[in-house]
Order: sequence, then structure tokens, then C-alpha cells
Amino acid sequence: MLSARAIYDEIRNNPDTYALFLCVAADGEAQGGWENSRIAALTRDPVLAAKIARHGTDEDKHGRLFAALLRKRGLAAVPVPEDANYTMLLERAGIGLSHERLRRDEPLSDEEILRYLVHSRVTEQRAAEEVATQRRLFADDPELGKAIRMIADDEENHLAYCHEELLRFSQRGNAATIRAMLRAYARVEIRTYRRVSLAVLGQMAGRLGWPSWKAALLRLGVHAIYLFERAWGWRRMTRLRPPERVNALGREAPATR
Repeated sequence: MLSARAIYDEIRNNPDTYALFLCVAADGEAQGGWENSRIAALTRDPVLAAKIARHGTDEDKHGRLFAALLRKRGLAAVPVPEDANYTMLLERAGIGLSHERLRRDEPLSDEEILRYLVHSRVTEQRAAEEVATQRRLFADDPELGKAIRMIADDEENHLAYCHEELLRFSQRGNAATIRAMLRAYARVEIRTYRRVSLAVLGQMAGRLGWPSWKAALLRLGVHAIYLFERAWGWRRMTRLRPPERVNALGREAPATR
């Protein structure tokens, strides 16, 4: 079977692929936590800085959750292949703020804050969609359910916050700039997502010993998603609307469930 549930179950039931899956996820969250922490430290506006710091704290928490799932299985961490490092590949493509810039102790300009927020708007759309699929499949799972539910709720908060902050910047006369940046970043993201998906798929196929027809069908699916996103789907990453969750990262964090 080639359903999402069947593929996830295959990955989960094999120690090698499960360790890789969790390490890819944990590494991305840890990088996001560091980046948001540095951006918060370099942001002049104290209210916005507090929200960015909260975003970073959430990302760090997600990384710890994935690491805990790894330990729970008694698995060792494995290196993340370079071509599967989504965050690094986006940085190399010029999306968001570089690590080199974030290591400098210089306050961020408004243009740099916009680059950060647009990067977050686009990538949090992807994250929210992926974890929503995982929540649909595993919300009641005794091993994964609690972590997935918690992460999914956080991702909805992050996406709401991105909409809210970009709308504020739009109202200050930056609407045209933001629209152009969103379009450019979305197109780069969908290319990067295809590249990373194919890299992870190749790793999983090798470790699981998939027959060539199965790997080929799944690669075809990745390319089909890319073609849809290039033609139309990228637009969902560029729309801005007032969120239902108002001040999502300015509220007190809920207790861990």
C-alpha cells in the first residue's frame, strides 16, 4: 500500500528509518530554535522580540520532544544528510536571514525583520500542514499522539502570529514589498521542499529495501505535488488574513498536556 499511513508505519517500524525521521525533524526544530532566539535578541521592538523568543522556545521544545521519542525507543541519533537539511538549504537559497548575519551583534533593520517574518510565514505553512497530517493519523497513538498534538497546536499559533505581524507591517506601508517577498520565497520553498522530499525518500527507500517500482511511484508523487504547487498551490503560502487566534504568541503558554 502507498497510503500516507502505510508509509509512516513502515518508517516507524524500522529502527533505522525511524531514527532518521526523528533526527531530521529534531535537527530542523533545533535550528529554528537557535535562529528565533538570535532574532529576538537583535529585535529592537520589545513586544515583537518577546513573541519571537516564544517562537524559539516552542521550536526548542519540539526538538526535545523528537529527541525524547528517539530515546524512548532506545535509538541513537544519526547524522542528517546534507541534502535533507531543509533549513540549511533554504538559507543557501537566500531565504530569511543567514547564520552569519545572526551571529553579529547588530540590531536588525525593518527590512531584515520583514525577511524573517516572510520566511516564517512560508515555512510555517508547510510545517502546519505536515503536522496536521500527522495529527490526523496519530492523534490517538499512545507513543506519538501527545507530542504530535502539542506540536500541531504550536504550529497553528506560529502561523497565526506570522499573519498578524505581516498584516501590521502591511498597514505601515509595506504591503507591496511583502507581497513580492512572499511570492519569491514561496517559489524557492517549493523547490527546496521537493529536493528535500526526494532526498529523504531515497534514504528511506534504501533502508527499507523498497522495490524500484514503489520508489519510482513515490518519486512521481513528489514531482506531481511540486508541479501543482508551482502552477497554483504556492499561492496558499502568500495569502494574509486576520487570524482566528489573536495574539497567539503574546498569550501565556498553555500547560503541557
